[in-house]
Amino acid sequence: MAGHRVFLAFMGVLVFLVMGAMTTARAQVPTTQAVISAAREALGGEQRLSAVTSFTATGRTRQLRGNNLVPIEFEINCQLPDKFVRKDEIPAQDSDATVRGFIGDQLIVYPSTLARTGGPPPQAAAQQRLVTAKQDFARLMLGVFAASFSPYPLTFKYLAEGEAPEGKADILDVAGLANFSARLVVQRDTHLPVMLIWQEGMEHRLYYADFRDVSGTKWPFRIRHAVAGQTIEETTFDRIRINVKIDAKKFEVPK
Repeated sequence: MAGHRVFLAFMGVLVFLVMGAMTTARAQVPTTQAVISAAREALGGEQRLSAVTSFTATGRTRQLRGNNLVPIEFEINCQLPDKFVRKDEIPAQDSDATVRGFIGDQLIVYPSTLARTGGPPPQAAAQQRLVTAKQDFARLMLGVFAASFSPYPLTFKYLAEGEAPEGKADILDVAGLANFSARLVVQRDTHLPVMLIWQEGMEHRLYYADFRDVSGTKWPFRIRHAVAGQTIEETTFDRIRINVKIDAKKFEVPK
């Protein structure tokens, strides 16, 4: 009888220890909101990030084309939440600048198919260009704000703990319209978003790095894009300004 009581006591302690371990394990798994909140705090805090209404950026991109690295000078203008354009110029080539972006659900693109063929672009092609422009915008916003905006809303879900270039990280599943699916990697020590991974035929990785202060917020001044492990593009920002007045002509759709 005494042995039976000892056995029951032992089993009670064992159940307590197992349940305690399970509770601890559950407590160690961050929630989606906790990871997003910590990332936004690391990027400047909710108050400062929410106060950003516009930004402009200039810099340089080196893009792999064939066996050559092509230098591109760019200018980005953004009026949140739904106006975004990027202008690219190649200094080494005697060619016009290219412009792409959107205002709400209206595509901005130059040179346009209209200029090349004498007729309007097919509706499906124009829609795909609009989706591509919004997805590029969304990927940049994830690294800058750890959030999405109304032109391309995203949902987040905690996936797992993983490894990042500098240690442990939290990985979030990110989903959006037009089958957008990606994984956002947030460094656990710094809480900064450091990588975005998605599949588009092959695996794409966008690395956010060199975070610097811009009026109390942190922005990645270097973004590297790799496909199947090979770097195809590296962007370096020279200057970023927030909450500046942007000339409305920057967002005009070329005639």
